[in-house]
Amino acid sequence: MNVLKVSRITIAAFVLPCLIIYVGIVFVPILVSMYSGLLDWNGIGESRFIGFENFKNLFFHDPVFWPSVRRTLMFAVFSMAEIPVALLVAILLKRYIRRPNFLVSSYFLPVILSVVVVGQLWKTIYNPASMGGMLNQVLQAVGLGSWAHEWLTDPSVAMFSLYFVALWQYLGYHTLIQYTGILNVPEEIYEAARIDGAEGFAADRYITFPNIIPIFKISIVLAFIGSLQAFDMVMVMTGGGPAHATDVISTHMYNMSFLSMKYGYGSSIAAFLVVLCLAATFLINLIFNKLEKRFS
Repeated sequence: MNVLKVSRITIAAFVLPCLIIYVGIVFVPILVSMYSGLLDWNGIGESRFIGFENFKNLFFHDPVFWPSVRRTLMFAVFSMAEIPVALLVAILLKRYIRRPNFLVSSYFLPVILSVVVVGQLWKTIYNPASMGGMLNQVLQAVGLGSWAHEWLTDPSVAMFSLYFVALWQYLGYHTLIQYTGILNVPEEIYEAARIDGAEGFAADRYITFPNIIPIFKISIVLAFIGSLQAFDMVMVMTGGGPAHATDVISTHMYNMSFLSMKYGYGSSIAAFLVVLCLAATFLINLIFNKLEKRFS
């Protein structure tokens, strides 16, 4: 077999332009944002270097920050909790549906919709019954009127209402990922296991899951990191209200940077979010590396 031999200089010549663009688009803005977090700056006028004063105020004197971190982490936990559900749906589709392409495409449909469209749709669903809110009208029609809420204006339930919308929108996305992973598991393994008496969920436990751990990890990372960066859904549906009850890290950063004109302070929040994403990615990779070694 002929192997194409290319010099390192040629490889560098092709890789370097893309690498420079990637560094310029991703890493340079991160470094600039971290430096801006050390400034007292409104984003327009003259800046003043104040060291870690923004971070000190953020961690010890900001009444909105830590509750927003807690909501963001809860968002991430709820998003990861839907991955096993997506895996179960994918397993059932593979096992019981002969031609599941239409169903898989139907589940994926909410993902391709604009977040603005999804947010406006669910705002209408969550409206009070007097304003045509479908959810409250259905609850009243089936005799569960006591369960009706002001879903997006009641601080005790507003954040959970947003969690549900995010789970609904991205369930099909993770189902498609898991389904694709299951299709790549060789059918011969299942046939051999069936001869030994392992089938159904026993086969899924000892064959399917160990073989799709890398795919499962991809879904977990995408769900967790995507939830940490949650912004558009919250802004469309509640704007962080009522009374900061649905503020997450990214909305708090936006409010500080562009509404309060504290760009340096907002940059310190962005720096914290970058570190949190990196730490979460490292931890998830560490856990799944141990799982892969266990099942390999």
